[in-house]
Amino acid sequence: MKKFVMAAMGGTVAGVLLTTQVAGPLLAQEAASNKTVYEQLDLFGDIFERIRNQYVEEVETDKLIEAAINGMLTSLDPHSSYLAPKQFDDMRVQTRGEFGGLGIEVTQEEGYVKVVSPMDDTPAAAAGMEAGDFITHVNGESVLGLTLDQAVEMMRGPVGSEIIITVVREGIAEPFDVSIIRDTIKLTAVRPRTVGNTIVLRMTTFNDQTYPGLESGLAKMAEELGGWDNVTGVVLDLRNNPGGLLNQAIKVSDAFLEKGEIVSTRGRDASDGERMNATPGDLTNGKPLVVLINGGSASASEIVAGALQDHRRAIIVGTKSFGKGSVQTIIPLRGEGAMRLTTARYYTPSGRSIQALGVAPDIIVNQPPRNPAVEGEEEAEAPRTRTEASLRGALSNDSMSEDERRQLEEDRAREEEAAKLREDDYQLAYAVDILKGLQAIAVKP
Repeated sequence: MKKFVMAAMGGTVAGVLLTTQVAGPLLAQEAASNKTVYEQLDLFGDIFERIRNQYVEEVETDKLIEAAINGMLTSLDPHSSYLAPKQFDDMRVQTRGEFGGLGIEVTQEEGYVKVVSPMDDTPAAAAGMEAGDFITHVNGESVLGLTLDQAVEMMRGPVGSEIIITVVREGIAEPFDVSIIRDTIKLTAVRPRTVGNTIVLRMTTFNDQTYPGLESGLAKMAEELGGWDNVTGVVLDLRNNPGGLLNQAIKVSDAFLEKGEIVSTRGRDASDGERMNATPGDLTNGKPLVVLINGGSASASEIVAGALQDHRRAIIVGTKSFGKGSVQTIIPLRGEGAMRLTTARYYTPSGRSIQALGVAPDIIVNQPPRNPAVEGEEEAEAPRTRTEASLRGALSNDSMSEDERRQLEEDRAREEEAAKLREDDYQLAYAVDILKGLQAIAVKP
């Protein structure tokens, strides 16, 4: 017994001695680090005073400090920045779904402004802006060297005014100008419709309207089709959706999942990590689901696509997504401004980080580009398919009933509708065909 106590005591004493021996250098190192920080802050103060007193023109100190803060934040990554009071107000308005501008989501790459995606039914989309476009000049003035917020500020202006944007686009040799008339942007987060017996939900952003729009859209379309028994499946169209609110991405994912993890976030400190899980209940009653994505699908869109892909709840169709796998926290500051700071990375249920990688679709389907040479021209009518019935002198079907004749006409109408959809939106037509195929093999003879 005494030996045990002594051994324990000896261990305790050794631990204390070891701590004392290590703590000394650690404390000295921390003190040296703090001294360096204070010296650098003194250097900042010296430079600030020099600029205030000796710069060739008088400067506004508040703008000088804002620029210093913003420079510090933007040096971290493309998504961290300082929001002046007006910018902070604008951001809060945007999450409610209505604001003035062009209608493009942008980021910064190689010193230029890069379009993540144009928003549906906005001046930018109408002018032909595309995901992946680089904006090099605004009204003839270069954006190279500006922060993202400064470039965005250049693009703002009164509703109804014109702006000329110079664009560099992959596949086009020379830069070209795009004229856009600024307008009030009213975002409808979810646009539901039916294609045959398939429900299509076009989701343009993740704001406060997104989940309510999803819930009401599904219910309304199912009712139009005569109930869920008549629904082939659901297409969730996230193409060119730049993301938005994290909580809305979680709700949208949960709408199609019964259980399991949706997304996890991991910050600098392991203890700050969070896991968000699905709750029981699938708004579609387990109907087959296809999710459409492309290079303009970012952030919250990738959370939804990644979660549904990992749980094998949906087939992901289209092209690889943007690859923004970081979480930004908006931190209000004194003076009514705010700081947008990257505080975590997010991971899909299988532990994948999408940062700089994106979500790879299960089935890669490229959207064929429209031929600008025939834009606005009357296109030649596509030749009709040659069948036995189209042959001259073919025998008629003398036993065809009225129901069969009606079925023949319905089949022809469906063929024409499918052909038109393929011409208008090949990726969506592909998604609808997948759901039809799944229904065909699920129906028992």
